[in-house]
Amino acid sequence: MALFRLHGGNRVNTFTCSQCHQTVFFENVRCENCGSALGFVPAKRAMAAFETNDQGPWRVIGQANTESHRPCRNYRVENVCNWMLPADSPDEYCASCRLTEIIPSLNKPESKHLWYRLEQAKRRLIYSLQGLQLPLYSRSEDSEYGLAFQFLEDTPGEDRVVTGHDHGLITLNVAEADDARREKMRKSMHEPYRTLLGHFRHEIGHYYWDILVDGSAWLAEFRQLFGDERSDYAEALNRHYNDGAPADWASHFISAYASSHPWEDWAETWAHYLHMMDGLHTAAQWGVDLRPAGAPQTSVTEAYLAKHATDFDALLLQQWLPLTRFLNSLNRSLGQPDAYPFTIASPVVDKLRFIDRVIHQRTV
Repeated sequence: MALFRLHGGNRVNTFTCSQCHQTVFFENVRCENCGSALGFVPAKRAMAAFETNDQGPWRVIGQANTESHRPCRNYRVENVCNWMLPADSPDEYCASCRLTEIIPSLNKPESKHLWYRLEQAKRRLIYSLQGLQLPLYSRSEDSEYGLAFQFLEDTPGEDRVVTGHDHGLITLNVAEADDARREKMRKSMHEPYRTLLGHFRHEIGHYYWDILVDGSAWLAEFRQLFGDERSDYAEALNRHYNDGAPADWASHFISAYASSHPWEDWAETWAHYLHMMDGLHTAAQWGVDLRPAGAPQTSVTEAYLAKHATDFDALLLQQWLPLTRFLNSLNRSLGQPDAYPFTIASPVVDKLRFIDRVIHQRTV
């Protein structure tokens, strides 16, 4: 489908404890209802309750077939992960943790928590990418196009660590995992929205531009929509930081930063596509049923998403936009700022539609 295409019948449901069927969350390591240890099983895209074993595999409980798995080493030893591996896997680390090449230095009390936050956001990203069946390989699996992450901290007397992407290596400044410091940066840069997960989504957009668009049949259309990426990148960023975004940027771009260069426009729009997709899918999992006064029923369900599989605009206009209005109204009633402080202009819709096609027609 367009915004949410579930491949091979791989339907994703709300997460539940396999022991007591209590609803649990993606990040949980223990069921608050029955006390069972929980782990995420990537092959099944599901949480399961486990009978733990310090010396050997963990056995799934609450299911007829008592499968065995092993916890990721970062789950069992470091407590910064909750993903499982097959019992016979030769790896110590899960599919997400294997992508991390450099972790934060753990010589400060808060470092472990910041590392946990980084890995938590990365697992959310990997979960989404796997659901879209996007190519996803580590550097050990593909030395040319493999993906890796490094989490680095600013060091006094040295250049500031810049979050970015370079030929498959994604660098995250550890400061982005600190809510207070990230909020300070958001305000200083006059951004309406800045999240740790958003950084991961943005930087992975650069990665997928390299492997899905660059040198492909999509490149000419990309240049029509986003501009010519061959324009000087460093000069474009300097101009953006010195002069700011054009006054009418909101009529053409999803964010002010997107106006700086075609590569950044792509990455910002890609991140927003993932943002929309995950939001809609979560609403579908929870069976959200929106019925604003005087408006027709709008049910965010898997059945609806399947029915409108090839209609991106129907999903955007009939599902996503009503959902964002509800979220903003809910936040305002709770005294919070808008959960979705964005306006999607027509040129942005064209770019989102293009990204949807690139993701789901990769044989072009």
